[in-house]
Amino acid sequence: MVSLKLQKRLAASVLGCGKNKVWVDPNEISVVSLANSRQTVRKLVKDGYVLRKPTKIHSRARARRHLEAKRKGRHQGTGKRRGTKNARFPRKLHWIRRVRVLRRLLKKYRETKKIDKHLYHELYLKVKGNVYKNKRVLIESIHHLKAEQTRENVLTEQADARRRKNKLKRGRIAAKNARIARAGTNVEKFKPGAAKKAEALTEKRIAEAKAAKAAAAAGGKKDEKKVEKKADKAPKADAKPADKKPADAKAKDAKKAEPAAKSGDAKGAAKSDAKPAAKAADKPKAAAAEPAKADAKKAADKPAAAKKTDAKPAASTSSSAAAKPADAKKGGDKKAPPKK
Repeated sequence: MVSLKLQKRLAASVLGCGKNKVWVDPNEISVVSLANSRQTVRKLVKDGYVLRKPTKIHSRARARRHLEAKRKGRHQGTGKRRGTKNARFPRKLHWIRRVRVLRRLLKKYRETKKIDKHLYHELYLKVKGNVYKNKRVLIESIHHLKAEQTRENVLTEQADARRRKNKLKRGRIAAKNARIARAGTNVEKFKPGAAKKAEALTEKRIAEAKAAKAAAAAGGKKDEKKVEKKADKAPKADAKPADKKPADAKAKDAKKAEPAAKSGDAKGAAKSDAKPAAKAADKPKAAAAEPAKADAKKAADKPAAAKKTDAKPAASTSSSAAAKPADAKKGGDKKAPPKK
């Protein structure tokens, strides 16, 4: 059998592997044995007479299967453990991983405006103080704190609104008390709790005060009207009605009174008879002045009575004369019937 030691050495240097990895075709041993240079070996490799063996495979299937079982918790009992707990998984490494996870969550919430910078700082310090053991506990705490904060804000807003309302109410009550005091009624200040009763009481008293004022004003007006009526009646009795009218009105009344004067000749005759009677009454006056005082009083009473009787027919004539022109006016307004 031909030795191929030289050819294997040259093939290993050409293929870049060990001599045990060189494979020579057993059917072409005579051709391979003639090769004595690297060039001829390269030609044999190209022709396929000399090849490099593939690497042997070390299977990882069993190892992978074992690791998968360990992930499920198998092969992890006390009999399989070598080393302490801290040696197998250091506490510091566990702490670093947990803190990084929680800080990353806080940073994300702050950037998305889910928490403000004040709450972020508070939670950051709590994470550093080992308050939260995982993300779930931290998220629940964030929700609880936010709900508490919103509830406090609502309560403060309600308290502020209640204070403003009470302040306005106190202002209204003070204004009402001031109005009542100006109106002249004595109403005690009342507490805000009994607002409705106090308002009804104040309204009732204000109404009573107004009614009293109105009654007083009406009584004053009545007194004034009575005084005016008395004043109107007094000059009517003393003054002569003919003097009130101006000259033009007197002329018109005289024209209108001419027909009435013709019909009232009897009244005129009575007037003419009354004048000499008055003159005759004056003569006894002068004669009675000389006698005693008693006789003078009696004589004075008689002429006064005579004067009153003279004034009455004069007033009646003047009133009839004034009434006739008014009737004439009313009749003048109507159209006269056409002459046939």
